[in-house]
Amino acid sequence: MSTGMEEDEEVWLEGKVALVTGASSGLGRMFSLALAAHGCHVVIAARRVQLLHSLLQHINSFSTSTDSCEQQQQRRRAGKAAIVELDVSSGEASVDACVENAWNAFGKIDILVNNAGFRGTVKSSLELEEDEWNKVMATNIRGVWLVAKSVGKRMKAAKQGGSIINISSIAAVERSLLPGASAYASSKAAVNLLTKMMALELGQYNIRVNALAAGLFRSEITSTLMEKEWMDRVAKKIVPLRRWGNTDPDLTSLILLLASDSSSYITGNIFIVDGGQSLTGIPIWSSL
Repeated sequence: MSTGMEEDEEVWLEGKVALVTGASSGLGRMFSLALAAHGCHVVIAARRVQLLHSLLQHINSFSTSTDSCEQQQQRRRAGKAAIVELDVSSGEASVDACVENAWNAFGKIDILVNNAGFRGTVKSSLELEEDEWNKVMATNIRGVWLVAKSVGKRMKAAKQGGSIINISSIAAVERSLLPGASAYASSKAAVNLLTKMMALELGQYNIRVNALAAGLFRSEITSTLMEKEWMDRVAKKIVPLRRWGNTDPDLTSLILLLASDSSSYITGNIFIVDGGQSLTGIPIWSSL
C-alpha cells in the first residue's frame, strides 16, 4: 500500500508562510534559514532590526545562487523573507500591531516559531532581583502568549488552521533541574503548560500547538561556553549520544516536521531534543 511519499522525499513547505521571533541570531536565525530553504516564506522578527538585514539578504539570495542545475532548481523553490521589528516584551497593543505587519507581509501566517527568549543571570532564588524576574517572565512567557494569541486569532478568523511551535528548554524538565535558573526554568515550565492549554483550546480551529524543549546547542546565549576546550569531554560523560547538539539538523529537522502537513495530527506535545542529556540526572554542572 502506498504511503503517498517517496522514501527520499524531503519536507517542502512551498506556499506556506512562517513568522519566526528572535530571528536576529542563534537558533532563530537557523530556524529561519531552514524554513526558507524548504520553500517557506519567512517573516523574520526581532528587537535588533539591524541584525536582520544580513539574514534577509541571505534568504533572498537563495534563488540567485549559481550552483549545479539540481541545486538551482531547489533554490528556485526557496522562500523569500521580510523583516518586522518586534519586541515580544513590549505589551499587547505593540505585539498585536507587529503581528499585523507580519501577517500583511505575505498575506497570511501558517507557522509561528515562538523563539524569542531571555536567559538572565545565574543566581539563586534568594539572590535574584525582582526586575530580572519580571524581564525573564515578560519575554519568555507573557511574550510567547501574546504572540501566539495575536497569530492564533488571525489563523482562526482566516479559517486556515496552522502550526504554533513554542521554543522551550530542558531547564523546565523536572529530571533536568539546575541551580541558579529559578526565573528561566519557571518561565519555560509555564511555556510547556501554555502549549498544552492552547493545543486543547485551538484544536477545534485546526491550529496545532507544540513545544520544542532544547538541550544545549550552540547559540548566542551559549557561544562562550561552547568554546571551552573541555566541553566535548563533558558531553562524552553526561550525554548518552556523546555529543552536543547541532542546530541544523538536530533541531531544524523537527521544526520542519512540525511546520509541515505531515504533522497534521500532532498537537499538545513537548518534544525534548537533548541527545538524552536530561535522562542522566547527574548534578555535576556546578563543578564545571
